[in-house]
Parts: sequence; C-alpha cells; structure tokens
Amino acid sequence: MIGTFVNVGTILVGSLIGGLFKKVLKEEHTNCLFAAMGLAACGLGINAVVQNMPDSKYPVLFIVSLAAGSLIGTLLRLDERVNSVKIGSGDKNLMQGLVAGSLIFCVGTLSILGPVQSALYGDHTYLFTNATLDLVTAMVFASTYGIGMMAAAGILFLWQGGIYGLTMLLGDFITETMMTELGTVGGFLILASGISILGLKDMKTLNMLPALFIPIIFCMFI
Repeated sequence: MIGTFVNVGTILVGSLIGGLFKKVLKEEHTNCLFAAMGLAACGLGINAVVQNMPDSKYPVLFIVSLAAGSLIGTLLRLDERVNSVKIGSGDKNLMQGLVAGSLIFCVGTLSILGPVQSALYGDHTYLFTNATLDLVTAMVFASTYGIGMMAAAGILFLWQGGIYGLTMLLGDFITETMMTELGTVGGFLILASGISILGLKDMKTLNMLPALFIPIIFCMFI
C-alpha cells in the first residue's frame, strides 16, 4: 500500500502548506476563494456527470442511488451527527470543504483504479500520479478552509485501503460499468457540494454519501 501512503502524505503536506498560507489572508480574499472553490466543485461535478452518464448501462441507477442514499443518510442523520463533531475551528465551512475535497480526492479514476493496480501488480503509477494532483488540490482547499483539511487524508486512506483490501480478497472486482455508474453518482455529489459552498442551497451532501455505495453493491451482484 505504499502508493496509498504516499497519496495520504501529499494531502497532509498540501493541507499544512495551504493552512499556513490561510493565516495571512484577509477576509475578502477568503470569501473570494470560497466562491472559486464552489465554482470549481460545480464544474468538476458537471464534467464527471457528462463524461459518465452517456456510457451508463443502467440509466436509472443513478436516480435510485441518489434517492435511496439520501434517504438512508437522512435516517442515519449523518449530516447532523458529523456536523456536531468539532474539527479544527469547528467552522461549518470547514465541513463543507472536507466533503467536497474528500469527494474530489476519492471519486476519480486514478484514486479507484490505483489501489487495484497496486494490489494486483504492485504498480503504484496511478497512485503516484494521483498524489501529485492531490498535493496541489489540498493546498488550494486548505488555503480556503484551513489546516483541518488534513482530515481528508484519513478519509482517503479508508477509501483506498478498502479498495485495496477487497482487491486482495476478490481480485479485480472493479468493472468498467461500476466505474461509470460510480462516476455518475460521484459527479452529482461533487456538484451538490459546490452548490452548498456557493450558498445557493444547503444540499446536506453528507446525507447523500451512502449513494456512492449503491452502484458498487449493485454492480458486484449483477
């Protein structure tokens, strides 16, 4: 899992550098960065949806996933429970940043296929490439939301570690169809995070997170 450890390390380093930079920013600069991060998240989300939805073999799956996932998350009160935990300054904006950042770090081809390549072939190329991209992303997010973005490294470790472990047990269980369906749902969640960051509507993206696991479970059984 050396590739995952490197990926986690770059997020920690990037968050540290960005967090230190945030301390010298004025409020007007921070507000500007909030708007930029919101727009970036919306753009990345739309791009993921546009790229993956035309190739979907189950066009209704993303609707079922979002609806069922949101309902499960609401019943579990994920948004309420997570927001009651103080991270860093306890600022709600930080939680929005963590959700958006973690989705961007985790829901991508390199971050998903990387652990598979690492487990099956000992090839860490995807993860090293992803680590370089995440270093820059973490710096930008942390310069906006603060050093608390380091918590996203733990989320990435659990995500990639889980994929690595399942690959060791089941082999290459990630199919092209699974990637497509997961990318579509993930794109909508990133878009929802962007909308929340921009303050257009509180989408309670945390309650939607279970939607990510529905395409995985569905494709594994199908």
